[in-house]
Parts: sequence; structure tokens; C-alpha cells
Amino acid sequence: MRLFAFGLGYTAQALIRTTAWAQVAGTVREDGKAQNLRAQGIVAHSLAEGDADLSDDLRRADAILISASPDAEGDPTLNRFSDRIASSGASWIGYLSTTGVYGDHAGAWIDETTPAAPLSRSSKQRHAAEQAWLELGRKTGQAVHIFRLTGIYGPGRNAFVSLARGTAQRIVKPGQVFNRVHVDDIAATLVASLRRPRGGAIYNVTDDEPVPPQDVVAYAAQLAGIDPPPEIPFEAAQMSPMALSFYAENKRVSNHLIKNELGVRLRYPTYREGLAALYTAGEYA
Repeated sequence: MRLFAFGLGYTAQALIRTTAWAQVAGTVREDGKAQNLRAQGIVAHSLAEGDADLSDDLRRADAILISASPDAEGDPTLNRFSDRIASSGASWIGYLSTTGVYGDHAGAWIDETTPAAPLSRSSKQRHAAEQAWLELGRKTGQAVHIFRLTGIYGPGRNAFVSLARGTAQRIVKPGQVFNRVHVDDIAATLVASLRRPRGGAIYNVTDDEPVPPQDVVAYAAQLAGIDPPPEIPFEAAQMSPMALSFYAENKRVSNHLIKNELGVRLRYPTYREGLAALYTAGEYA
């Protein structure tokens, strides 16, 4: 099977590692990253170099993964490449989105039947992009799938990293919970969908246990054998506008569909298994 990934980033590379692909090709924004990926046997096209030469690889692709973010002008991948995607041989298309499209539910449980009600600008753009990709699938007959991800963590991107850098914060907002998901479990879900494609499907990709974010930092500190950073009341915390937008939404996200339909068994069902494995692998030294 041949894969083409628009955005050869963190999640796409986790997917690449899981499967013996006949060929992997895709796009990056920077020439230097393209050169590094080519050295690993990946046919990487730098969008800074133009896009004419990616047509052959895209046409031969059996599966297309999209992880590039939308902007105010819409989905950049669709804007530039929709005709070539429509004429490709891809029988599976996966679009990586976010559970941010559901908006705020005051801590209640939600699933894929919950109507989208995005609050932030970025989540509204994501939802619009989802609809555009699903429309492409309806027009072309290609099996388009939407994967709504929660907070991604894994090697090099986790609470140990922020603890080591001294940037970890235990911000306490009573009643606030978040789901998260290990990048390897995202990859496993994508592989399961590739084996059982269902055009128009929408899946929440997340762990089993939504918890207060300060608990994750405290557990990582416990594993590392260090004192956790002090708790900070939400009202006193200094956060970026993006971080503030995350705390404006509070929901518990169900993953029952990926388990029941795709047969996914999470390797890291909670943050505890995920962080323990990362610590064992040497993430905090």
C-alpha cells in the first residue's frame, strides 16, 4: 500500500512507523525537513519548492492522510490539490481534526452523535474543513474519514519535557477535565480504519479517562522523583490565548466507536500507562 501524507509531521510519522508501506510520500513546508525525510527513504516534497512534482506520487497513492491545519482562507490542501486528490487512486482518505469542534459541554460526556458547536476561531475553521473534505468524498466516491483528536502526547511531546524545561504548570480550574491520546494509539486507530474503510465516518480518537490537567503533571513528577510544581488557581495563571481557549471548553469525550466498530484496543488507555512507558523509555533523564 502506498501512503501520501499532506503534512509529514508528528502523527503522520507515527503512522508511517506502524506499517510496511510500499512507498511513503508527502509534503512539508521547509526544504531542510524535506531533505532529512528523504534520507530516511520518504519521498518528501517541500511546498516551498512548488508542487508540480508531487502529482505522480499522489496519483499512485492508495491512502491519503491530511494533517495540515486550515486557516481563514479554508483548507490549504483542498485549495491547492483538490483536483489531483479527486483524480488519485486513493480508496481511503483520512482528515485529522480536533474534538474542539464540539465546543463546551460543561464537563458532560459526548460522542460522535453530539452536534458540532465550535467556539474558537480555529475550531470553527476545523469544522468547516471537515465539511469540505466530506463533500469531496460525496462528489468523488472516495472514502473520506474524519478523526477528531484530543490532546496528543508521546515521545518528545509530554509532561516530562515541560518538567525538564521548567515550563510545566499545575493550573487548577475546579471541574475542568481534558482527554488526551498517545500518538501510537492514534496511529493504531488509523491503521484499523484503513482495514475497514467507511466513507463519511467520524471518529473520536482519545483515551479512556478524562482528568484534571494538573493530575497529569503531578503524576509525571512522581515518576521522575521530583517535586511537582505548585498548583496555580486558574484566575492567576498566565497562559497564551490558545491555552485559554482550551480551558474555555470542558467535556468528557467517549471513544466507544473506535473500540466497537474498528476493534481498537488502546495500548495506553490512560495517561498513567502512557507516561510510565515514556519514563521507562528514558523521556526524563
